[in-house]
Formats: sequence, structure tokens, C-alpha cells
Amino acid sequence: MSQDQIILFALFALVFAALISGRWRYDAVAFAALLAGVLLGVVPAASAFEGFGHPATLVVALVLVVSAGLTRAGVVMMITRRFIRPGRKLGGHIAMMGAIGGVLSAFMNNVAALAILMPVDVSSARQEGRAPGRSLMPLSFATILGGMVTLIGTPPNIIVAAIRQDALGASFSMFDFSPVGSVVALAGLVFVALIGWRMIPAREERAAPAELSAFVAELVIPDDARIAGKPLGALQEEADRAGAILVAVIRDGRARRSPTAEMELLAGDVIRLEAGSEALDTLRAGLGLDFADHRRKHYLEAEKAGLVLVQAAVPAGARIVGKSAESVGLIWRRGTALMGISRQGRAVSGPLRKATIRAGDVLLLLAPRDSAARVIDWLGCLPMAEGNRPVTRPDQTAAAVGIFALAVLAASLGFVDLPVALGCVVAGYVGYRILPLAEVYDQIEWPVIVLLGSMIPLGAALETSGGTELIASGLIRLSAGAPAWVAVGLLMVVTMTLSDVLNNTATAIVAAPVGIAMAEALGASPDPFLMAVAVAASCAFLTPIGHKNNMLILGPGQYHFGDYWRMGLPLEVIVIAVGLPAILVFWPL
Repeated sequence: MSQDQIILFALFALVFAALISGRWRYDAVAFAALLAGVLLGVVPAASAFEGFGHPATLVVALVLVVSAGLTRAGVVMMITRRFIRPGRKLGGHIAMMGAIGGVLSAFMNNVAALAILMPVDVSSARQEGRAPGRSLMPLSFATILGGMVTLIGTPPNIIVAAIRQDALGASFSMFDFSPVGSVVALAGLVFVALIGWRMIPAREERAAPAELSAFVAELVIPDDARIAGKPLGALQEEADRAGAILVAVIRDGRARRSPTAEMELLAGDVIRLEAGSEALDTLRAGLGLDFADHRRKHYLEAEKAGLVLVQAAVPAGARIVGKSAESVGLIWRRGTALMGISRQGRAVSGPLRKATIRAGDVLLLLAPRDSAARVIDWLGCLPMAEGNRPVTRPDQTAAAVGIFALAVLAASLGFVDLPVALGCVVAGYVGYRILPLAEVYDQIEWPVIVLLGSMIPLGAALETSGGTELIASGLIRLSAGAPAWVAVGLLMVVTMTLSDVLNNTATAIVAAPVGIAMAEALGASPDPFLMAVAVAASCAFLTPIGHKNNMLILGPGQYHFGDYWRMGLPLEVIVIAVGLPAILVFWPL
């Protein structure tokens, strides 16, 4: 080995050891390694930061923003409301949630897909009286599997495509991953839904906690609401699904607290509920209901910065104490609506906007994003730790889907490069106010960007120094005398093993050049080797540290570190058993 190779292998060994230990943040480790590589002379100073402008880095950042826009526009809520039903057996629920998660993660970042569906799954578990740990791990694995189906579904696919562009002059297209990814994802989903969830250790688990504050809130049925003209029982079913309690229906100023399920709902009826902020927003957006102070709604719609739900505690001596939201002019002075009041379980009488606020109340406010903190301060209240919750905008669903679909089509047909297409989606979302400009940068997971930007130059240096050829020759020697497909399978096993203990992004950066070198040494096509890397780097199921999705569910699911391999190990075996033949069929050697 040359001196440069020794230095680079030592750097990668230190990076891997640091990532496995978990004592330092992965972005700090990667950036420190990049700086060390420059100072030691193995990474040219002129190209040290080229990774931050690399197409793979840009695509990952843009995908996160696009995912936030699709969520804000109510696309995911629309899908889950259509397909998720209470009362399903656990296996059926896992199959349905897994299918939805798999489809969503194919077209948006799989971490974002899980983040969207996890509250739905936890809420369903709470309603069914079961522990969320029974279904969260299957959901996490399903979103990981679904991400393999398209180019933008998971970072390893993006990285593999970018490395192919650099090495061979052409990238993989949007749906080149679909034949193999779909077969593997389908096989994995079938296993997870029928058998896998039964392997999760059955222990006494605590039920998922409810939201800290349950608010008394009011929503109005507008003229164009789908619920208008339907029986109250339909609204009750939707409220139960969202985790809200229907308190009363107010018509012509009179509250009907014990209406029958057959009572017809009319436009203008006010629905009084007890619900958390998440359940309230879900119910409002899903049924097209309106804010209680709908006559002054134009004050809210005039806001260009976007609206958020914020919680504020009312201390003694606050400006709002002894007054109502209407009397202080909350909506016309501050463009803020009072959505709900939490009064420690005690009833709130009269219309919400006229209710007298007391010290100790917790208010749920619908406020402009940029001035929410100033509104809370003006009221003399204290912000709650829950922070701001963006408001879902179902009226923008069609625009969000249309812009995204048009961009994907243009990229798939080769009219524009994928980063440009995704950039146009972000610009369209900002232009249509689907996503406020001020929130765009908040949606990017900057530690992942730093990791990518730092590891790409290190991976390039390893390839330039001949290090990847050295690794490839070692793997080829292990499979000496065997058919070429054995080398592909060995690459899958090694890559998958690394991905279980490392970040899958880092694994793909190292393994993809190794795959190309192995193909060149064997005189075979590099594409099956690259597909093997893409599949194997994505499928990290043995540990919570192998994939962000596995880490996201660790707390809510109340899992132990050793719980993952019980379902993950047979799933990884299935991935290799199904994925290897699929690769050889669709991408011949």
C-alpha cells in the first residue's frame, strides 16, 4: 500500500470507529476527517469543499424541503384518512400502514415519510388500546424498503447515481431503481406484515402518552364542507379517528350537548371539541372545517409568512387575564385567532372568542409564524415547550401534487436534471405559498448535508489513490473461482454489514466505487454491482444506529437495542435472497 492509501484507510477506520461509538455527532466526525485529510495532503485543498456543491448533496437537501411542502399541503393526511380505519386487526393495520409508508417513501425522503406516519400509528395504537411498539418497527422497516424504489427515495440511491455519473458519464434515472427496488420492497413488506411483527419481543409496555394539553376548541362547518348535510355519526367517527372528543354542536347560538347520531349537520354549525393541537389540525384539515371566528378569517388569510399553532401559558398579571380574545382584538390587532383553551379539565362556557381567560389557562393560538413570539409576549403569556406546529393547508393539495408530478415527469424524460427539477418544485412551493420562504432552510437537515459534503471528497480521494481497487481486489480474491454473481452477493453482504453499524450515506460513498472497481476487474457491467450497493446500503435493520428511521422509533416504541435484530436479521436474509436474483435479471452481468 502507498502512503496515501495508508493515511486514507486510517482516516476511514477512525471515522467508522467514532461513528460506531456514538460519542460524537456524525457531522462533526466527518468534517474533522475532511480537514485532517487536507492537512495530511491526501485531499487536495482546491477540492476539499466540492462535496457541498455535489449533485447528491443538493438533491438530499431539496428532497427534504419538498417533503415538508407535501406534508404542509395535506397530501399525506389525505392518503392516511382514506386508507386508515380503526378496528383492523394488527396484521392488517401493519400491512396497510406499511404499504402507505412504502409508497410515500418512494417519492419523498423515507425519514420524512416515517416522521409523518409515526403520529398516525401511535394515535391508532392509543385508540386500539395496544402498545405502539407492536407496529412502529414494522412501519420503520416498511419506509426504509419503500425508499429503494426511486432515485429520490433514499440518500444511498442518490449517491450511487451521482457516483455513476462521475465514473461512467451517465447517472441512473428516476425509475431505474424501480424493478429491483419494487421486488425487494414487496417481499420485505409481505414478510413484515405476515411474520416479522410477531418476532418483536412481547413485553409489558406503557401506552403512548397523550398530548400535554387537551384544548376546548371550536370549528365551524362552512358551506362547501364535505361534512355538511351528513349525519353527526360521520363526524363522530372522524373525531374518534383523530383522537378528539365531540362535546357539543352549537346551532343558532344554542349548544346541543347530547345530539343523536342521526342529526343532520348544517353549514354554519359550530362544533365544540376537546382535542390536542395535532388532533385538532388533523380534523380541521381533513374535513375542511373552518376557524370559529370565520367572519374575520380575512385577517388570517392576509398573512404571507404562514400560520402556526402555538401554545401559551397564562400567568397571573397577564394582559389577557380577565378579558376575552374578542375584547382585546386579538384577531384584528395581531392577525391571531384563539383556537382553544385548556383549563385543567374544567369546562369553558360560552363562545370561545368571548370566554374570559383565567390565570393558569393554556391557550392554543393560530398565529403568523414570524410574529408568534411577539403575539405571546403582547398577551403577557409564556410560550410552551411544544413549540410551533405548522398548519396543514388542504386547499393546496392539488397544486402541491401537480408541481411535484410535473417536475418528476420532466426529470424522468430527461428534459432537466433532477437537482434542477427539484429546485423548481421548491420555487413553485414558495411561489404558491405552500411553504413560506422563511421555513425553507428550517426543513434541511444540516448535519446530513455536512456529512455528505465531507465524505464525498474523502471517498473521491480513496478512489484516486487506488484504495477502492485494493478493497475490490480483496473481495474478488475471497470469491476466486466462483461465478461473478458470487462477487455481487459478497459485495451486498459486506455493504449491508457496514450499513448496520454506520450511517448508510457514508457506507454508500465508500462501497459504490468499490463495486465499480470489482466490475472492471471481472470484466463485467458495473450496474449490477452499483444496484447491489444501493439495495444493501439502504437495508440496515439490525440496530437502531443503522438508519435514522430505526432511531426515530426507539423512544416512542420503547424498544431495547437488541430488539431490532429479531425481525431485522431474517429480513436482511430475505433482501439478499430476493434482491440478488432480481439484480441479475434486470441488470445482467
